[in-house]
Amino acid sequence: MASSAHAEHLYQTTIKLFGSEPEPPFEDERRLLADWGRKWGVDNDVGKIRSILMHRPGPELGMVDPAKKLAETGTFGDLEEGWYWQSDEIPPADDMRAQHDGLVDVLRAEGVEVHFLDAGTDRLLKACYTRDPVIMVKGGAIVCRMAPRIRQGEELVVTRTLAKLGIPILRTIHCNGMLEGGSFAWLNPQTAVVGRSIRVNDEAISQLEDVLKRQGVELIVVDLCGYLIHIDGAFVMVDRDLALVDPTQLPFWFLERLKDLKIRTIEITPDDNGWIINGLAVAPGRYIMGDGASNRTLDAIQRAGVEIIPVQYDKMQLNGGGIHCSTTPLERDGV
Repeated sequence: MASSAHAEHLYQTTIKLFGSEPEPPFEDERRLLADWGRKWGVDNDVGKIRSILMHRPGPELGMVDPAKKLAETGTFGDLEEGWYWQSDEIPPADDMRAQHDGLVDVLRAEGVEVHFLDAGTDRLLKACYTRDPVIMVKGGAIVCRMAPRIRQGEELVVTRTLAKLGIPILRTIHCNGMLEGGSFAWLNPQTAVVGRSIRVNDEAISQLEDVLKRQGVELIVVDLCGYLIHIDGAFVMVDRDLALVDPTQLPFWFLERLKDLKIRTIEITPDDNGWIINGLAVAPGRYIMGDGASNRTLDAIQRAGVEIIPVQYDKMQLNGGGIHCSTTPLERDGV
């Protein structure tokens, strides 16, 4: 009997010391702090940003050759070399860097810890738009798979950077999946949306949904209009229950779904520069925005109680992305 009791005691002790502990789940704050040292991850698009990922435009801008104009579009590019400049104007590289630095300064003034991509961007002209190669969810990151050849390779750089920072990678989009972070948004901690487009396909949506459903998050899939590539060209959250939208680029049923979720909307008009949607909520009701809003839209935003933090960003936009495109929050407070 004594031997049996001793064996049982030994067994119970072993279980306590070395048994499996599935709870709390991976993304729980207690588990993240204990195992990873920080509460990495995001479950909303408006909570106060604690840390963010960016890339200061660097030597890759030297790829742009003003002699290589594309007659069909009036823009610039070389398909063989693998670069494409999205506008008919090429600004001085130092002007772009100055505007990017200005955005970094604003973020730091808001108390945000700014991290930058690791080395390896010399042939990645669009690497300054860090929103696209990674999506942050509860407990860590999903590394995307870029659709156009000009952006393929950013995945490796962002993976190395995440690993260096100690951020968990919950999924890397693989097989034939194509997914870019500019087409993903959080509506609230239980609901997210992805825009299906030329840059986002069903295979990647399935992989994204697989991660989110395990965290109790519903993923809404919206078909974007025409050749709109990312949903952040038509939709952005600016407060806990408020979004800035371009109603001409979103289906009616999605606008109605926002109402069901108690999300109010401010609709931009043809007088607005579309880049004003491509801004960033740095905290609830504090929205970093570029120039170009009409007086009507500015008034509507301010009446809704949102404070606008202006940033000059027109030179950076000429490469095809705005403030939202240039930033990936790595940690946000809950709302």
